[in-house]
Amino acid sequence: MDLNQAIDAHVSWKTKLATYLLHPNGTINGSKLALDDQCELGKWIHGDGGRLSNEPNFVHLAAAHARFHKEAAEIVRKADAGQQVMAEAALGAKSEYARASNEVV
Repeated sequence: MDLNQAIDAHVSWKTKLATYLLHPNGTINGSKLALDDQCELGKWIHGDGGRLSNEPNFVHLAAAHARFHKEAAEIVRKADAGQQVMAEAALGAKSEYARASNEVV
């Protein structure tokens, strides 16, 4: 696993979600996004990285990563349901999404 690519992939979600909030058109599947074992980092966490499951930093990373996917998926679900989702509130520095994203990075 290339750690820098995994970080870049997670960081890029902020832009993808901000764009999606402007035009929620179903191109992002919230149910799939909620799965934390489908991206490169998640596959590593649930695969080879499991050998580190007794390490506190790994446990923290795994939990933050799962929360990141949960928060991102919730943003998509709300937008798809027609709820008004303001990008700053959903993705801004004080949002749960941002906290989880920062912890992953």
